[in-house]
Amino acid sequence: MSTVVLRGAGRALPVRRRTLALSAIMTGLMLGLGLLGLCYGADWTAPGEVAAALAGTGDHVVVVRDWRLPRVLAALVFGAALGVSGAIFQNITRNPMGSPDVIGLDEGAYTGALVAITLLSGTSVQLASSSVLGGLVTAGAVYLLATDRRGRTRGSVASLSGLRLIVIGIAVNAILNAANSWIVLRAELEVAMAALGWSTGSLNGVDWADLTIPLWIIGVLLVVIASRAHSMHQAALGDAVAAATGVGLDRLRLVMVLAGVGLTATVTAVAGPIVFIALAAPQIGRRLARAPGVPLLPAALTGAVLLQTADLIAQALLAPESLPVGVVTTAIGGCYLIWLLTQEVRRR
Repeated sequence: MSTVVLRGAGRALPVRRRTLALSAIMTGLMLGLGLLGLCYGADWTAPGEVAAALAGTGDHVVVVRDWRLPRVLAALVFGAALGVSGAIFQNITRNPMGSPDVIGLDEGAYTGALVAITLLSGTSVQLASSSVLGGLVTAGAVYLLATDRRGRTRGSVASLSGLRLIVIGIAVNAILNAANSWIVLRAELEVAMAALGWSTGSLNGVDWADLTIPLWIIGVLLVVIASRAHSMHQAALGDAVAAATGVGLDRLRLVMVLAGVGLTATVTAVAGPIVFIALAAPQIGRRLARAPGVPLLPAALTGAVLLQTADLIAQALLAPESLPVGVVTTAIGGCYLIWLLTQEVRRR
């Protein structure tokens, strides 16, 4: 059989064998990259010394547990969150380019964060709430502009054009990018320099104080998304099929968009806009799993591996100086985007 039924808590979940195998391989990669991240730094720490430090003994406890472990955990969780967010929007738009960074949600979250930095005191709570609000406002604007309600009867489902959503999202992205540049130019020099550096997307200096609330938020959102994953994959088959199987499309889209924006905005509030992970991870995961639609689990695991790899490259390229991870993801993602556009042109 090509599928395995996982049972627990009175529920049965069919999972493809290839997806399980891929999950096991990706989990092993994540653990290996995580160990490498804990060992690598200004000075190399042997794996045995890392294990001792994690247990609270040895000479490297502060370096490993307080400096490196938060960064490794952030790369893992943030990469998974961006991968899931990208998979949500690619399923909704039914287009491999329908990711948060392409349709403007990253820029919207960044706009909200800039407002918190330049007009408010820029506390972590203000950054998080402003980023989420900026992402939600952007998502609402793009969604409303992309939804075709002409000829809709009472109780019917509004038509959502994936291509229109992407085109409108790109336009909104450009407008917000210009607005963000204007905000930075009008800010005081110290604030502008901090905002500009943060806008690249970086895990440098992330500590436990930065992660406590975001990890809880991401955990809750992932649980909500997992509970709606089956309905989302049914919706990806088409509006008519989903409606015939009892899926409430409007409510489902609203919940998934809110959750996807929440994931993206939470990552942006801590690390800045880390682009292209949400674009590339879902499609790479889908191709590796050879699954129909854009499955969430392979997207999450691929996103975690990609961001961990990119962060290690960012630390090694100009060592001992550490580049912002967004520089590496932009370079990798730009190559991926060119390849993706080429494939789309050939397909048409």
